[in-house]
Amino acid sequence: MKRKIIEEIEKYDTIIIHRHVRPDPNAYGSQIGLKTLISSNYPEKKVYAVGEHDSTLSFLAKPDTIDDEVFSGALVIVTDTANTERIDDSRYNKGDLLIKIDHHPNDDQYGDILWVDTSASSVSEMIYDLFEEGKEYKGWKLSNEAARLLFAGIVGDTGRFLFPSATEKTFEIAGHLIRYNFDRNELFDGMYEKEHKLLKLQGYLYQNYTFDENGAVYIKLTKEILEQFNATPSDTSLLVGSYGDIKGICAWVIFVEEDSQIRVRLRSKGPVINELAKKYNGGGHPLASGATVYSWEEADQVIAELKEICRLYR
Repeated sequence: MKRKIIEEIEKYDTIIIHRHVRPDPNAYGSQIGLKTLISSNYPEKKVYAVGEHDSTLSFLAKPDTIDDEVFSGALVIVTDTANTERIDDSRYNKGDLLIKIDHHPNDDQYGDILWVDTSASSVSEMIYDLFEEGKEYKGWKLSNEAARLLFAGIVGDTGRFLFPSATEKTFEIAGHLIRYNFDRNELFDGMYEKEHKLLKLQGYLYQNYTFDENGAVYIKLTKEILEQFNATPSDTSLLVGSYGDIKGICAWVIFVEEDSQIRVRLRSKGPVINELAKKYNGGGHPLASGATVYSWEEADQVIAELKEICRLYR
C-alpha cells in the first residue's frame, strides 16, 4: 500500500492534502509534514495543505489558500480523518484521485486508496513509515522541517509518550527524528506553554468539575465563562488533558459552547469512549474522542451515558 501511494504521488503534478476540522498537532504534523516531505523530494510538483488555520498551531505551520480550479486533475490526500464529515474543506472530492491515510477505526471507508493502521500511535508515525518506504524505493530524503513536524505530531497524539498508543516502534521513530536539526525546546514551548488567561481558565476547570462515585468527571464551559477568561473554544484544546492526573478518575468530558453548537471533548483512562462519541456526531480513538451536541439537554444525555460507561467499567 505504501508503494502504491508513492507511485500515485509520482504520477501527479498537483497534490492537495487535507486533514480534520479542529486540528491538533498530529493533524498539522501529518498533513504539513507530508506536504514538506513530498515538496523536498519533488520540488517540481505543486503541493498544498488546505483547511482553516488554528492560531494556536501557528508555531508549527500555516496551511495554504487555493482556488477551486487547482483541484482539477489533482491528487487529493486526507490525513488523520476518520470520516468525511470531519474533513476540513469540502472540496476534497473535487480532485482526480482520493487517498485516505489514517489511524482511527475505519468506519467510513472513503477514498480510492485507503491506508489505515489502527496500531499506529499517530498518522505522523505513518508518514514516517511512508518516508522509510520512499527512502528504500525511490531514495527519498527527510528534511529537518519535515522531521520537526512529524515529531510534533507524534508527541501530541501520544501525550508526550504517556498514552498506551506509544509503542516500542513509536519510541524508535522518535529516536530517529530527534537526530535531525530542529529545536526541541522551542517546539515543546509552542506545544505546552500557556498564556496567563488559559492558566486562569485551567484553575476554573480544577475548581468547578463534577466527579461521580464511578470516576466520571464533567464540566460545562458556556460562552459566558469563556468570555470571562477571554478564551476561545479553540484555546480549550490545550486544557483537555487537565483532568488526567486526578486520582480515581475513569473518564471525563469537557463541553465547550460555541455560537451554534457545543463541542464535546472526551477522554478516558480505561473505558472505550469513541462509540459514545459516534452517537453524537463525532468519533476518534478508544480513549480520546470528540463529538458535537446542539443543546445542554443533549449534553446531559452524554453525561448520563458516560457515567454508565464508567459504572460498567468499574
